[in-house]
Amino acid sequence: MTLGPLMIDLEGTVLQPVERELLQHPLVGSVILFARNYADPAQLQQLVADIHAVRSPALIVGVDHEGGRVQRFREGFSRLPPARRIGHEYDASPRGGLALARELGWLMAAELREVGVDLSFAPCVDLDFGVSEVIGDRSFHADAGVVGELAVAYMHGMRAAGMVATAKHFPGHGAVVADSHHALPIDRRNLADLESDIRPYRVLIENGLAGVMVAHVLYPEIDDVPASASRRWIRGYLRSELRFQGVVFADDLSMAGAAAVGGIIERAERALAAGCDVLPVCNHRESVIALLEGWKPEDDAAAALRRIRLRGKGAGPTGKLRESAEWLAAQRALERCAAPPDLKLA
Repeated sequence: MTLGPLMIDLEGTVLQPVERELLQHPLVGSVILFARNYADPAQLQQLVADIHAVRSPALIVGVDHEGGRVQRFREGFSRLPPARRIGHEYDASPRGGLALARELGWLMAAELREVGVDLSFAPCVDLDFGVSEVIGDRSFHADAGVVGELAVAYMHGMRAAGMVATAKHFPGHGAVVADSHHALPIDRRNLADLESDIRPYRVLIENGLAGVMVAHVLYPEIDDVPASASRRWIRGYLRSELRFQGVVFADDLSMAGAAAVGGIIERAERALAAGCDVLPVCNHRESVIALLEGWKPEDDAAAALRRIRLRGKGAGPTGKLRESAEWLAAQRALERCAAPPDLKLA
């Protein structure tokens, strides 16, 4: 059985029999975890192992674990600062900022890989235009060049820990006020004006980026549907212009920003036709069931192969990580992050 395009969620801290049945459906290929699925590292490791054991090849297990406001597992995991803190370090010392980005990318991924989680949706490479509250301090910086440098360093840290990176939210969520969880944001800039937003993706792709998550943002100067359902953005620009060969994720199809496309089956059909490989459907079990019962997409062997490459690599026995020199060094870096950087103004 191959890994299907749907990424679905679970209700609690243990895998229920009805959920095990859902995960065996061929349209499902991955699972996303939330804070409600976490009690402690031992429980999480068992839950992930149970998910992986449902079928072969094992389902991919992912989570949003950027740091700051977006960190699903907290007690028992290192408290990661928001990406903005790394940007502040870069402003004080570019070399120090890049080292911190790599160190925290490694730490985030290493702690997740220790309990078996395959994937974290990071880094966020939206630019900080000062208008988007949902992005805010999740952004490394306002400067596209700095964001690209820090994102590549962060990605290399993740890779060293056995996890691929997924950059988000393509082509850019930082210049719109609306939150796509609750409304459809509209960005009225033309393609030339979006070049700074796209620049971090160019450098990440050149360095082997494995995943991109596409935003539920409408760019009416480019297409009349949100980017997550747009052939022009995904097949035309991301695949053809930027030559991205990795996995394309839609943002959560249950979000209000996706509703402009239609009902849940139409959203899935449009996103898949546009070029998305993975379709998360979160916090709405009725939509998951509707898709499993009423949606019949054609098989795509190339997309299935891309999805299986998201699997995490390597992970030592639980508890050994915290004895390593790398983890102890990362803890010292976190201690430095707790204090503001020493900016020296000319």
